[in-house]
Parts: sequence; structure tokens; C-alpha cells
Amino acid sequence: MLHRMALRVLPSLSLAVTEYSVRKKKRIVMFVPGLVAFAVYRITKLLLPLSEPIVLLAVSGLVSLVTALLAYRVGRATGWGNIVREDGNRLLTWLGGWIGFVYGVQLSLLVLALLWLVGYDYLKHPDGPAMMAIIISCTSVARDAFEIGHVRKVTLMGRPFPTFPDGVALRTMVGSHAMQFGPWVAVGLIVGAMGASLGYLVETNQVAALVQLSAVALLGGGVALCAYLGGLHPQSSWTQGLSHTKPGELLKYWWWPGLSFAATYYLVAAGCVIFFLRQPGIPTAYAMVCGGFVTGMMALYCYYLGYRRQVEEQQGHTMSSALLRCPFVMGILGKSTGAGVPMQAGSGSKV
Repeated sequence: MLHRMALRVLPSLSLAVTEYSVRKKKRIVMFVPGLVAFAVYRITKLLLPLSEPIVLLAVSGLVSLVTALLAYRVGRATGWGNIVREDGNRLLTWLGGWIGFVYGVQLSLLVLALLWLVGYDYLKHPDGPAMMAIIISCTSVARDAFEIGHVRKVTLMGRPFPTFPDGVALRTMVGSHAMQFGPWVAVGLIVGAMGASLGYLVETNQVAALVQLSAVALLGGGVALCAYLGGLHPQSSWTQGLSHTKPGELLKYWWWPGLSFAATYYLVAAGCVIFFLRQPGIPTAYAMVCGGFVTGMMALYCYYLGYRRQVEEQQGHTMSSALLRCPFVMGILGKSTGAGVPMQAGSGSKV
């Protein structure tokens, strides 16, 4: 899900995918796969035992894989021959495998875990959760694959992006900045595990899971925010960035992507424990492992986002977070960019 965060946090990518024409087309791209996914669910329900988690996730992943490739083609706005020649097998394999299959499975687990948390257990009542898992994962994959395709199209048209959301820049940073982000990951591992252990105080499975989720999300959001500031200001202390940023902007970033994606990843991990391992709840030991892993990963991802944001600012791609979060304003700026106005806005806020 790092690609999702990058498409909204990094100014150059966010501007490209929130132009009015792109958002208008994206609504159709999401609506049609949703209808197709419903039809696929109705057919596969008759042919396959969707009450089995492995079968459901395999179906959801395969549907999402096909959806990702088709939505990417719509975003690229060209034929398959040109796509294969210009993008290559590596990019298409990553798109179908990671953005399609893996992301689709993650989203399905997220849906199943959320429904379990509110008392709608897929293992007891499989029909409704199975349908929602397939449809929601399919539409979300379509949205992101379309946006990535649009970014790739704009790149080939001569508008380069400092960061493409395929993880290459992350791997490069991991190889060259381990000493910088390593402490943040270590803090995340410890804080996340400690937060998840609070579920031990509650006996009811759903309530204990809710306590674990809340603790990991709240603490994970805080670690993610601090790690982001550490990556954004590598030459100075992250506390300076914390003190120089408006509280409202800090709260926004703590909420999204920090808290939101920490909760999302923890629910995915919880879904693995409940539906793969067939646990009635999330035992404390499993919760601590999941909580530590999720918070450590969020620390790495958000340090990376801050680091890439700093790279973009050095190259002149600067924009305040208030504009990044407003699609209407972004649409206006997108039209201005197309008319030749430099893509640069005020830098009053760094978050």
C-alpha cells in the first residue's frame, strides 16, 4: 500500500492524479469493475467454495490482477503493443502481481477483518463478507492501477516524476540510508509490540482486538509522523520539524497516512491470524508480533515518504499539504500546469 501513500503525499504524483479530467475518468474506471466483480462473485459462488478463505482470497487476487492490468491500460490510454514495448515485463509483472494480486488479497483480508470486528464473521456467514471482499478490493485496485497508468503516460509525454510508485526508490534508500531510518524502525517495532500487548487486559475477543487495533493505530501514527519528519529534515533534528509545523498540519499527517494505514495494515495482519490460522481472536503473542511489524514498517515507509518529499522540494516540486488534500484546487493547478505554469506552490507547511 506504499504506492497509495506516495500517490497522495508526494506533490508531483498527487498533482498528476487529482486533475479534474483524471478524477472524472477514474469514477467510471472504479464503477465498471465493481459491477463486473459482482457478476464474477455470483458465478464463482456456484462453482467454487467461497466459504474457504484460501479459495476466496485466490479468486479475489486473480480478479484484482486482471482488473489492475485493464485499469492500467485505460490510464496509459494506448494499446497493449505500445505498453509492452515501452513499459517492459518488469513493470507489468510488478503491476499485476503486487498492485493486482497481492494488494487485492490485502484489501480482502482488511474487509473480512473489519466485518469480524463488528460481529459479522465470514467463517459463520460467508456470503455477504465474500461478496464485499471481492467487490471492494477490485474497485480499489482499479483506482490505483489507473492512477499509476496515468502517471506513466504523463512521464512518457515528457513530464518526469522524481518518484515513480513502484518501490525502486525505496529499495535504493534502504541500501544507502540504513543508519538513518534504522532507529525509527527499531522504535516502531518496540512501540507497536507494547501497544498491541494491551489487549491482554481484555477477555472478549472482539473487544481485545479493538484495543489492540486502537493502540497500534494511535502509536503507529505518532511514530510514522516523527519518522516522516526525520526523513524530511535529515540534516537536522526531527523535533525541529515538529516544533516548526502547525499543530493542525501535524494532526492531519498523523491521521492520514499515519493512523489510517497503521490501522489498515494491522487489520490485514489480524485477518491472516483469524482466517488463515483459524484463531477465535488475536492472541497476545500474535498481536505483539503483528503490532511491532506494522509500526516498524510504517516507520520505514513514512521516513521514505519524507525523504522523497525532500528530494522533490530540492527539485522545485513544492506544495503545501493543504493543497495536496484538496482535489478541487489540485484540479485547477493541474490545468495551469498543462498550460505551462510551473508546478510550484507555497511551502508554508512541510507535512
